[in-house]
Amino acid sequence: MAGHSQFKNIMHRKGAQDAKRSKIFSKLAREITVAAKLGGADPNMNARLRLAIQNARADNLPKDNIERAIKKAAGSDTDNYDEVRYEGYGPGGVAVIVEALTDNRNRTASAVRSYFTKAGGALGETGSVSFMFDRVGEIVYPLSAGTGDAMVEAAIEAGADDVETTADNHVVICAFESLNEVAKALEATLGGAESVKIVWRPKTTTALDEEKAQSLLKLLDTLEDDDDVQNVYSNSELSDEILAKLNAA
Repeated sequence: MAGHSQFKNIMHRKGAQDAKRSKIFSKLAREITVAAKLGGADPNMNARLRLAIQNARADNLPKDNIERAIKKAAGSDTDNYDEVRYEGYGPGGVAVIVEALTDNRNRTASAVRSYFTKAGGALGETGSVSFMFDRVGEIVYPLSAGTGDAMVEAAIEAGADDVETTADNHVVICAFESLNEVAKALEATLGGAESVKIVWRPKTTTALDEEKAQSLLKLLDTLEDDDDVQNVYSNSELSDEILAKLNAA
């Protein structure tokens, strides 16, 4: 998932940070509400809610917001959100997966389709690109959690499949079915993670030149800015030279 991570790092350094933070908080709260509505308000009995709360805390969502989002799930006026996945190709033939929580499928589908079209890409059918990705659990720890060797040892003991250490963090990969068990085992050894999520991890990546990379960056940024979109994944791959130019832009 190198391409996606590269773009995320760039995107987080661009734009109005306060506006982005507000949108992130709204999306975190929506996931908590949906999780609580589907599986109950007790995080000990609801794995999805437990993960949603953990990631909300990692992103500094205030405790009051978390509690309010959970209580909202029990209200009769709660909106009904559908989980929808969109798949398509962006600039340079990069495969893109978009996950959304929406109370209006037509609105969201129309918006996502227009984003792809304006970027020179095309929205496809469900399954058109997801076969190029694996659905896996991803647990992220800061570099301060331990050395690379220590992380590998802890991951093996916890039942994980792989560990990647980057310049920014340690990323532990496991089967999505065992995410909760692996996350709990790692927490007992290393403490709380920065994030614990089920993600789409590309099996192969697509290299881009600078022009296509800029176009894709704009598409991903636009998608993530949409209120209905929760997560965006791509199989893009950037050279160090292009990364440096995008960071400097």
